[in-house]
Amino acid sequence: MTSRLRPAVLYTALIVLALVTILPFIWVISGSLRTTSDIQANPGAWLPSEVTLDNFARLFSRNGFSTFLGNSVIVAIVIVIGNIIAASMAGFALAKLEFRGKRIAFAAVLIALMVPFSATFVPQFVVTVQLGLVDTLAGIALPSLVLPISIFIMRQFAASIPDELLEAARIDGANEVRIFFQIFLPLAGPAVATVTIMSFLASWNNFIWPLIVAQSADSYTLPVGLAAMSQAAQNVTDYGLVLAGAVIVMLPVLVLFLFLQRYFVQGIVSTGLK
Repeated sequence: MTSRLRPAVLYTALIVLALVTILPFIWVISGSLRTTSDIQANPGAWLPSEVTLDNFARLFSRNGFSTFLGNSVIVAIVIVIGNIIAASMAGFALAKLEFRGKRIAFAAVLIALMVPFSATFVPQFVVTVQLGLVDTLAGIALPSLVLPISIFIMRQFAASIPDELLEAARIDGANEVRIFFQIFLPLAGPAVATVTIMSFLASWNNFIWPLIVAQSADSYTLPVGLAAMSQAAQNVTDYGLVLAGAVIVMLPVLVLFLFLQRYFVQGIVSTGLK
């Protein structure tokens, strides 16, 4: 294969993969602009026979939608902030500080990464019940407040910072708190962006845990609320409403990624994640 042909094949393959990835999103957006009867008559159509915003109007006019949206925003903000603060401190300590049990603590983080959610679901729910946090936003946010993957990302980034830089700060009289806030955090922008996106996704798209913990509509997050709202009379799914809700759920994720994608890629590269 010639040197000129190789880039053309690579770009063609990337374009094909991008199209395959984006086609479901195009269908969802197109479906959200169609009537329910149009969707049921021709589910596979890519373009609406008649463009309508009625699905979005009905969605925003439904009782409880603003509550579901507000709950999701609150839970997501709490989880993102919790992961940034706790994971950055834990990651810095595991990478740059010496203390007894350091290897055991890091091994525990790695083990937690390998344990599936289904194995910890029951213990988490029992703890939530004992703390009296069932049917509360705090109960929904608590298990994801510090994710093992966030600690791992921050630890890997902290390990890439030269020790000489920190030693120079210590020689100048800086303590560990000052080093953390004035040296490590300003350099950790890519890792923080990666943690922000991943923890936001873990919160925003979570369905099973909020479904179990939230016992009333007042505590529903957006995915759970949309699932409850999508059932029309005689338990027939209102597909137009579902697709409009899917678009609303996707938008914050896309906007966040577009703003942080450059830092996200840098964070992935610097932490060695694949």
